[in-house]
Amino acid sequence: MLKITSEKNRNTVRLRLEGSLTGPWVGELEHEWRTTQPAEGIPLVVDLTSVTFVGEDGKLLLKQMWREGAQLIATGCCIGHLVEEITRSQPDLSFTRCETK
Repeated sequence: MLKITSEKNRNTVRLRLEGSLTGPWVGELEHEWRTTQPAEGIPLVVDLTSVTFVGEDGKLLLKQMWREGAQLIATGCCIGHLVEEITRSQPDLSFTRCETK
């Protein structure tokens, strides 16, 4: 199960995820991501602080999101390590960054 909460304001668009990012939930996140694209210059933040598990399919989507400019926020050793692994590759946009809490 995955819960996705979309929060928009003048400065950011935030997708807050809770639960497991795997299987059919990956498609749900991709759909939400594609339909909530922020305006030019407004960052998309993907908040993974309440994610308990990420499958290989979820990891691939997060990597694609990051390469296309999303900021990934994570806590804990498992998800935090995953975000570090994803962000070792080169993003497509120069303003992309990863935050870990």
